[in-house]
Amino acid sequence: MKKSHWLAVCLAVGFLLVTCTRSINTQSNTAVPEESGFASPRTVDYNPSPLPLTPEQSLKSFRLPKGYHLELVASEPMITEPVALAWDGNARLYVAQMETYMQDVEGTDEHEPRSRIMLLEDTNNDGKMDKSSVFIDKLLLPRMILCVGKELLVNETDTYDMYAYQDTDGDGKADKKRHVYKIGRKAPGNMEHQRSGLDWNLDNWIYETVDPVRFRYRNGMIQADSLVGGNIGQWGLTHDNYGRLYFSQGGGENAGIGFQINPAYGQLNFRDAYDEETFGPVWPIIKTPDIQGGVKRLRPDSTLNHFTAGNGQSIFRGDRLPKTLVGDYIISEPVARIIRRAKVINVNGKTTLVNAYEQEEFISSTDMNFRVVNTYTGPDGCLYLVDMNRGIIQEATWTKADSYLRPQIQRLGLDNNKQRGRIYRLVYDGLTPGLKPRMLDETTAQLLPHLDHPNGWWRDNAQKELVIRGDKSVVPALRQIALGEKGPLRQKPSALGQLHALWTLEGLDALDKELLLTLMQAEDAQLRRAAVWNSEIFLKKNDEQVLTALASLKADPSYDVRTQVLLSLSRSTSPSAKTIAQDLLAMNPGNEMLAGVQATLQKNEDIRTYGAKLGALDPASRKMILEGANTFKSLCATCHGPDGKGTPTNLAPILSGNFRRMTPKKDEEIRILLHGLSGPVDGTTYPDMMPPMGGNSDEWIASILSYIRYDLAFAGNGTPRVNAQFLERVLVKPEDVKRVRQQTAGRTSVWTWEELDKLAK
Repeated sequence: MKKSHWLAVCLAVGFLLVTCTRSINTQSNTAVPEESGFASPRTVDYNPSPLPLTPEQSLKSFRLPKGYHLELVASEPMITEPVALAWDGNARLYVAQMETYMQDVEGTDEHEPRSRIMLLEDTNNDGKMDKSSVFIDKLLLPRMILCVGKELLVNETDTYDMYAYQDTDGDGKADKKRHVYKIGRKAPGNMEHQRSGLDWNLDNWIYETVDPVRFRYRNGMIQADSLVGGNIGQWGLTHDNYGRLYFSQGGGENAGIGFQINPAYGQLNFRDAYDEETFGPVWPIIKTPDIQGGVKRLRPDSTLNHFTAGNGQSIFRGDRLPKTLVGDYIISEPVARIIRRAKVINVNGKTTLVNAYEQEEFISSTDMNFRVVNTYTGPDGCLYLVDMNRGIIQEATWTKADSYLRPQIQRLGLDNNKQRGRIYRLVYDGLTPGLKPRMLDETTAQLLPHLDHPNGWWRDNAQKELVIRGDKSVVPALRQIALGEKGPLRQKPSALGQLHALWTLEGLDALDKELLLTLMQAEDAQLRRAAVWNSEIFLKKNDEQVLTALASLKADPSYDVRTQVLLSLSRSTSPSAKTIAQDLLAMNPGNEMLAGVQATLQKNEDIRTYGAKLGALDPASRKMILEGANTFKSLCATCHGPDGKGTPTNLAPILSGNFRRMTPKKDEEIRILLHGLSGPVDGTTYPDMMPPMGGNSDEWIASILSYIRYDLAFAGNGTPRVNAQFLERVLVKPEDVKRVRQQTAGRTSVWTWEELDKLAK
């Protein structure tokens, strides 16, 4: 038999086998409509017990809409202190556990390498894990995990490095470890302010929060790509069906950010992306005394009044809950013991979030130790919740002896509640969770039908597995699927199936211009948008045929497509690209989204030419300020705003443009970073204190302050006239920090503005 005939037979058999499997595994979630409302009115438990509940007791503490129920998937002692999940292609579940996190109010021994990653399996398919093993032990607070083929990528706290682990003998324990991303230096910052994520997005880039990079997995290694506009977010990162990323900033009391455009194009955020008056408030069913912000964050009924720790968000993309939940934004508020459900609204290209309920929460609990820190769509099509189930959920920086929080924790004995953890899945009456995948055991051809699976988890992981394998024998079949032809699927693929086939071709470096030009005319707007997005490989070469095709989309019915055209045109240096962009903007003079994109792209150009302002500096000073800028944008921007102009919720003082006030206060500013600041500043009271940063090096503190004093403080004052005297007055040197650190070595409390003013006189 000829090789080509043999391959065709194998492909046909593979498609037939998996198509049959999929027909068994597919159940429509439109057949069971979602009930409206809750079975009972919202009431508040004013005297909740702080004592730990058993898993069975916790299940009785939940309030959910009609028809929804939580089921226990795993709990202590099988798991303890869980923070993140990752399923491999066969639905084996890896659980990252931060087992030294806040074991007392001081955070004693928190950075000891005693944490683990567990491997769990459900061997009888009842939805509950019944087999476990310690996959990796002796880790330092593992914070990011991602399955790639038969390996698990892991990043730990305090390091940028990543390792791949594998179990080669099938005993459930990793016996092979290799370095896949090496930076070799300590990652600075409070544990809560370091990265999270490792989200393999639709575009085949792996994204994280905080650090100004994204990653590509090629030939078994992680390759970094710098993000010109920096990066945002804290704990939690997710994407929707179309590759839109959703970040959040718990420290900034922000329940959703960064979802307007991909961070590769810069940062675009609107102050009204959600209504602060209706979306910011939270609605617990439990008295919440253990809050970081003090009594100003409490309602008269003693419940938390606003998001303070939004994290662990996901977009639900499964197929075993009501169809009305698909595409909704899910985010936890562990201080409130609630899970928010929001509708994602797109109007003329601008995305906004709206609470799905009026003064209600999707999931709420009276269990004082219910602390969800991550949510996921699972391989069975259900929603999963990761509950650390503990008393303390705040880092030691905010539980110091003089804090509002510590007495509340100790009064209730919450510091004794630890070394527990639960994983729940959300189910719905009349809908049965789906079957397990077996992707790691399937041939490359057998993976293809999963690209059109109704559960987004299957589509994502089939695409990832196909890209990792790099088997280009399926390129012709992928092309058929992308074009919407029946081909090997034996049925016409959905638009989502086409979309994943297209991006799989991108991941295999197998895109062709003809395919993209055809899909730019597709009926589905998101297919047209993806075709434009993928055309950037040709735009970078100033391909006139592609530019002409983009020009024809200036009046596309979808603003998402128009927005992507404007974004993608920025990749071309052709004069034609600039003309098309100008025409597009002129045709849409009142569109807020397009205007925001154009402003962001212009800001990127300013960043690229940032050297004009720094050019007069010596190399060492320039390096220090750039390092400070990166740290500020990933850490300090949460409260001070990315440009130092503050946040919509007025969390911290404005730094931008305060050159004359700030320049003489070098030592005072060092003191603030070393020990923190509380109370009113210049007569204005802010929701929270400035946490101490003295645990970082003198160089780290000097770089942030130099950036603030040289760049932010001088904003609006023109270009500084740089000379030796100016630099001596403005820049902060490590030896300056060392001197002040020695002067204040005995201090254990945060500063007040009045104290600092007295010192300055």
